[in-house]
Amino acid sequence: MAGKFEVYEDKAGKFRFRLKAGNGEVVAVGEAYESKSAAVKGTQAVQRAASDAALVDLTA
Repeated sequence: MAGKFEVYEDKAGKFRFRLKAGNGEVVAVGEAYESKSAAVKGTQAVQRAASDAALVDLTA
């Protein structure tokens, strides 16, 4: 099963998103947004950025 983004409203009335892996584990959480549409745009920005993102190891 493929991963999925979930958009939800938190207890403070802000909109957030989380990325879940195919097994249901949360692997990323977005910041709080004022509107649902802004949270959806946040997921789209993550999708665009991740498609070409490089792994940079800063532990060395």
